[in-house]
Amino acid sequence: MADPKPTNINLHQKSRILEIDFDDGKQFKYTTEFLRVHSPSAEVRGHGPGEETLQIGKSDVNINAIEPVGVYAVKLVFDDNHDSGLYTWSYLYELGVNYQARWQDYLQRLKNAGHKHAELN
Repeated sequence: MADPKPTNINLHQKSRILEIDFDDGKQFKYTTEFLRVHSPSAEVRGHGPGEETLQIGKSDVNINAIEPVGVYAVKLVFDDNHDSGLYTWSYLYELGVNYQARWQDYLQRLKNAGHKHAELN
């Protein structure tokens, strides 16, 4: 089967949740903070392994716009003016499948860097 494609994308701005249904029947809910700190942009990922930039202070970030890019991705425009990096369907699917592990890893990296997350206070 080809990579799953979204059949529905719904942004709940008040709760800051992006909900995506995929054509294989899976549904994922992502916090906007999670999507922001896992941005596929060079600003976040760097240009190679070990060049990642830990994103801090993003617990209140929201999405202002979702812009389609062809038939393979979306660009998320965040209210902190971050709007680079394309979220491909396969990347969004992978983020959904691995949401908990990636979130726990992020929280641990914050802690290791001496930062506290709002949900841990």
